[in-house]
Amino acid sequence: MKLVVMHLTGNYAVAWAVKLSRVKVVSAYPITPQTTIVEKISEFIESGMMDAKIVRVESEHSALATVFGAASSGVRAFTATSSHGLMYMYEMVWWSAGARVPIVMAIVTRTIGAPWNIWSDHSDFMSQRDTGWLMIFAEHNQEVLDSVIQLFRITEDPRVYLPGMIALDAFILSHTTEPVDVPDQSLVDSFLPSRRQPYTFKSGDPITMGNLPSNPRDNMKMRWDVHESLVAAKKVIMEVDREWGELTGRSYGGLIECYRCSDAKYFIIGVGAWVGDMREAVDMLRSEGYEVGLIKLRFVRPFPAEELAEVVRGGKGAIVFDRSVSAGSAGPLYLDTVAHLGALNVGVPVKNVIAGIAGVDVTYNDIAGVVRSFIEEIESKGVVSNYVEWYFG
Repeated sequence: MKLVVMHLTGNYAVAWAVKLSRVKVVSAYPITPQTTIVEKISEFIESGMMDAKIVRVESEHSALATVFGAASSGVRAFTATSSHGLMYMYEMVWWSAGARVPIVMAIVTRTIGAPWNIWSDHSDFMSQRDTGWLMIFAEHNQEVLDSVIQLFRITEDPRVYLPGMIALDAFILSHTTEPVDVPDQSLVDSFLPSRRQPYTFKSGDPITMGNLPSNPRDNMKMRWDVHESLVAAKKVIMEVDREWGELTGRSYGGLIECYRCSDAKYFIIGVGAWVGDMREAVDMLRSEGYEVGLIKLRFVRPFPAEELAEVVRGGKGAIVFDRSVSAGSAGPLYLDTVAHLGALNVGVPVKNVIAGIAGVDVTYNDIAGVVRSFIEEIESKGVVSNYVEWYFG
């Protein structure tokens, strides 16, 4: 296996993964902090390093419509956006999933205005949970590169045939340089076959995709099939991650990744770049005698309900950190977690901490302090007095 270590920002890691995946059509509209992804891809194409077309458009809606059209004709396609750009794409996000067209899109997470803000929180990405896309969140730049390649393989699997989006935190990953092992093209070619999709638009062979159904019941059945395919994707995700691990030595546990969970009684649950701070917090708390482990939810959709329940079952409590909120309710990760743990009869107290909104800095000391207080309250009272809490530092 040939690997080259490069020092890449998260955005450049996306671009290299797109190049290695032999994408043929790219379209995007510039928006901070996503823009350097497609700028780098454009450089690859202009220099002859990548055989693809990049389509300039007038809006994010048009960008996703363009790659949807390209993918519908049978070619591998990619786009990227952030924040308000994703909001502008929203119609086509639903259309792509409902038409069952595999596409990969990178979301560089950024706060949604108002007020105007370019820093990272997870509101834009988490707002897409109902659309029918696979949704993966990367912790570091190596995982960004690996996950983009994996996501092309997963979305194009006949058991799935759905689009997928990968999130990376604005600036924390997107503009921060880390050493990344970049695999040889031949290795990626052996892992990622040519794009396959039996239903594509071809001249002289008319078909419809996502058109008007003859009966509302048919529409409902199609929506149910999207759900079932997302559930079926769990097996595909595990297979793909295991195979990638065999080829590269890097595996991420498939749906979830655990850290110091085997003997833990309390669990921190989170997604994204601040999972690295959570690891530091776990080590700090362990040194103080607290039996804490970390569960990184790598995939948000399909939600890894059974996998999460298997780890948490028998514990004393879990604390979910959300960097977004469903206003008037709670954090989206928390809502998914308590719903599924309850349905699977896992009766541990679960607390929701909403923090880091609008880019507010959260350190491993902050995380450790919140978890410490949570554990002490459980140990002294046996219950959590406040299940949803905003942390401002």
